[in-house]
Amino acid sequence: MEDVTIVEFDPKYAKAFADLNYQWIAETYGVEQHDHDILDHPREAVIDAGGQILFAVAGDEVAGTVAMIPFDDASFELTKMAVDTKFRGRGIGDKLMQACIEFTRASERSSIILESNTKQVAAIRLYRKFGFRDTPLDPNSQYVRANIRMELTVD
Repeated sequence: MEDVTIVEFDPKYAKAFADLNYQWIAETYGVEQHDHDILDHPREAVIDAGGQILFAVAGDEVAGTVAMIPFDDASFELTKMAVDTKFRGRGIGDKLMQACIEFTRASERSSIILESNTKQVAAIRLYRKFGFRDTPLDPNSQYVRANIRMELTVD
């Protein structure tokens, strides 16, 4: 397997960010307005807000991606994690998750929150592997599909 490098947002990867996420979201749930807000305007929704979009790059291909959006002064929301089907099973999710934790530490924030759906068995397994714990659902969630909320304390 070629080396995989984790890189920060570059506009040349914005289409891959959208394409990888639209694919799995549309297949599994149906795309919601909040998905469009983030995927169609990644610079405004994530980068300009003080967050980051990370990419796992193998050669000249985007193998996976994830966004970290400021949630509050102490937390980031992990969202829009996707790995290209042809790169699954190669530890890309682990590399992206480790990069999210490092980004949170470097930003001097203490936790990462996320909302997901229990249909995402592999994703939930990944989150638990890294120490995420279930927390009460957010009644103001912007996602209809969310049926689980998790948090990781980063020390």
